[in-house]
Amino acid sequence: QVQLVESGGGLVQPGGSLRLSCAASRNIFSINDIGWYRQAPGKERELVASITRGGTTNYADSLKGRFTISRDYAKNTLCLQLNSLKPEDTAVYYCSALYWSTRYWGQGTQVTVSS
Repeated sequence: QVQLVESGGGLVQPGGSLRLSCAASRNIFSINDIGWYRQAPGKERELVASITRGGTTNYADSLKGRFTISRDYAKNTLCLQLNSLKPEDTAVYYCSALYWSTRYWGQGTQVTVSS
C-alpha cells in the first residue's frame, strides 16, 4: 500500500508560480510510476506529468515547458513546479502512484489561478 499526501496548493495570480509536493509512505524511487493529475470543475481528470522508477518523464503536451516534475531523494517527495500559470490551470491536483499493479491516489490540493 502507498499513502500519498499533497501540499503546496493555493491562490496565485496569472503568470505566477507554485510548487506542489507529494509525500509518499514508500520510497518513491521504488514506485513503478508516480505522477500528477488534475481535475477542473466539470472536466475529467487528466495527466499532468509522471515519472517512472527509471527516471523517464512524461508530460501532457499542452503543459510542456511550463510544468516540471521531479523527485526529492532526501525528503522522499514528488514535486511539481508550476510556472507561468493561467486561469485554465485552476483545478484540484492529485498525486498518484502505480505500485505492484495498483494505483493509489492522494486527496488532492487545490490550485486556483485568478487575479
